[in-house]
Amino acid sequence: MSICDWGQLAEDLAEVLGSEAVSREHPIGPDTTYRVGGAARVGATLAVDVDLTAVAETLAAHRTAVLVVGKGSNLLVADAGFDGVAVGLGAGHDWVEVDGQRLRAGAAAGLPVLARRSAAAGLTGFEWAVGVPGSLGGGVRMNAGGHGADMAASLIRAEVVDLGVGGVEQWDVERLKLGYRSSALADHHLVVWAEMGLATGDEAASQALIADIVAWRRENQPGGQNAGSVFTNPPGDHAGRIIDAAGLKGRRVGTASVSDKHANFFVADRDGSADDVFALMCDVFAQVQERSGVSLQPETRLIGFGSGPWSDQAG
Repeated sequence: MSICDWGQLAEDLAEVLGSEAVSREHPIGPDTTYRVGGAARVGATLAVDVDLTAVAETLAAHRTAVLVVGKGSNLLVADAGFDGVAVGLGAGHDWVEVDGQRLRAGAAAGLPVLARRSAAAGLTGFEWAVGVPGSLGGGVRMNAGGHGADMAASLIRAEVVDLGVGGVEQWDVERLKLGYRSSALADHHLVVWAEMGLATGDEAASQALIADIVAWRRENQPGGQNAGSVFTNPPGDHAGRIIDAAGLKGRRVGTASVSDKHANFFVADRDGSADDVFALMCDVFAQVQERSGVSLQPETRLIGFGSGPWSDQAG
């Protein structure tokens, strides 16, 4: 447990951000697509004109853990909460600019919005993003992808703030080290904006592709409270197929269940428990490992879980 003076930290952040932008025991669960989970000791919302260096220096002075929360579409926070500061972007961070074949946008811009904006501008290469319900910042951090493409295919650079030690820098793709659902960015790194390089395309063709992706998603993926794919795909295979082959569709632990529609999607009940979702992940991991020898790895960011097969990733 942290020995941070949370009241003093909140006061210090309020001097930089304004009192309306800082809260104690800030619920994170409602900001995630699972809609379950606990609270952060302090929540901070960053306006577009905030002094990011001052924010970073304040956080560093208190030596507290920091968690950047975007649209929460790939995040599961334990019911006990997060022993640190949850940082989010306020209004105005969802701007979009198109200049020739370059698309530049604020980190809070939704990936589906960017897919449609790029298509409307006669650009191609970002249609896949219409099926990813996350933000641009989160997409950069995890190298989001789908339908045969990912962020790495078009990303040129991103502006990144280190909220642990301060400093605002532009990171190119080499520094970002984008891999399969991974990057060099950590929880304390905040993406402010990113720039993509796309190709000139045909708007009608792009809109048709977007419509096909949306239709496929509705047909093959469940609704409800979920965060998309729970586990990454092992090389040459699909986590959903492996879980399905193990006979685990519909498996339930407490208030969480494996979707009957797509085995790599777990659904939380209304007023459910994040700990139940985590317990289901652990159960499915164990069952799959026993039956097929495959050790599934989480795609979901796990925050505040101190035990389990991926405890080193569940800080």
